[in-house]
Amino acid sequence: MTFTVKDVLNLQVAPALGCTEPVAIALGAAAAMSLLPGDDFDSIELALDPNVYKNALAVSIPGAKGQSGLNMAAALGAVCGDPELRLEVLRPITDADVKTAKDILADNKVTVTLLDHRGLLVKNVIKRGNDVAECIIQDLHDNIVSLTLNGKAVDSPLISPSADSGESPLAAMEAWLKGLDLNDLIALTDELDEEDLAFLQEGVDVNMRLAEQGLKFGLGLSVGKTLERLVRQGLIKKDMILAARILTSGASDARMSGAPLPAMSSAGSGNHGLTAILPIWAVKDYLEDIEPQTVLEAIALSHIVTAYVKAHTGRLSAICGCSVAAGAGATAGVTFLLGGDAKHIAGAIKNLLEDLAGIICDGAKAGCALKLATAAGTAVQAALFSLQGVNVHSTDGIIGNTSEDTMRNVGILATDGMVQTDQTILSIMLEKQFSDV
Repeated sequence: MTFTVKDVLNLQVAPALGCTEPVAIALGAAAAMSLLPGDDFDSIELALDPNVYKNALAVSIPGAKGQSGLNMAAALGAVCGDPELRLEVLRPITDADVKTAKDILADNKVTVTLLDHRGLLVKNVIKRGNDVAECIIQDLHDNIVSLTLNGKAVDSPLISPSADSGESPLAAMEAWLKGLDLNDLIALTDELDEEDLAFLQEGVDVNMRLAEQGLKFGLGLSVGKTLERLVRQGLIKKDMILAARILTSGASDARMSGAPLPAMSSAGSGNHGLTAILPIWAVKDYLEDIEPQTVLEAIALSHIVTAYVKAHTGRLSAICGCSVAAGAGATAGVTFLLGGDAKHIAGAIKNLLEDLAGIICDGAKAGCALKLATAAGTAVQAALFSLQGVNVHSTDGIIGNTSEDTMRNVGILATDGMVQTDQTILSIMLEKQFSDV
């Protein structure tokens, strides 16, 4: 099966309101609730794979007045979620909905179970009287694969279509991506049409609104605003590396604090989308006579490379995808924007992965802004180094002979080498959570 750049953008890039793990939980609850008559319910049984559990545990939910938690996401999805909005399922949320969700949790109507499952899996079972509705989301944050009412399958437009082969469209695309080399990935940018360019610009606009909100109000951990303050105090100097860090972390500050604004996600993650887009947008301000279309082509390449890395690492893992996947995409896009060729882009990707491959994912939370700042700045640095002829050697550690080999090696590290690490991270987080109760 062959895909186009439009297919890649349609499947891999989408607006998401809030961190995509609690959003997936809310979407599943909203979809299950839509099968039941009436507005109330007796209970929600939520079952999650370890990585969704980890990522949704502590991050603020958009529009929920600072509320967080797995059970809160499920309750809000059931109370006010609109499943037709997919990753923006919680857009209709109101203060009254938050109060209702709090009452639901106080009545212990939501239970959460941790599944022994590799890969993304969210299962919501909602009961009302004798009726039982179930929604299963798998592989992709908005990929509803099953809806049942009282044990019988429900035919619904909410269920994601399968590819001709019977596998999910995402699985088919990832198999196709894995068969491409870097030159093929770069060549996909030649297929962009006016519709694609407009969509890419929309992604910039959406993510810039988050950045502006974070930098204006110092939301979340206030990483971006603090970096700006340090510049004003003369303690650090602003260059294109720092500009990328400020813009990207500022947007993450806003998103991780629960700001009610969507992010344009990439490869299933809003923070990936911030990292894939904003460093490139920051760098363009330091260049003269750069064509707007070239900037958007660079962003398209960033999304494509991000998707390529994620095809190897999986949607969720113990490695920070903002660093190794969106970071690789960003450095490819920055190098492209600075006039680099395929050799320079390959070198930049290897430089970045040598630098950031060891960054772990310990769940979504305010501190992610620090990691996005690191990823954004390193993406620009890796590009500049490669353009100056500075490239790590294939004899170094997990670095392969080519950028493709290196990205595959990172995938092996994420999927095979860090399974125990992922379990240990979650164990630490759970021990901390229960010790605070």
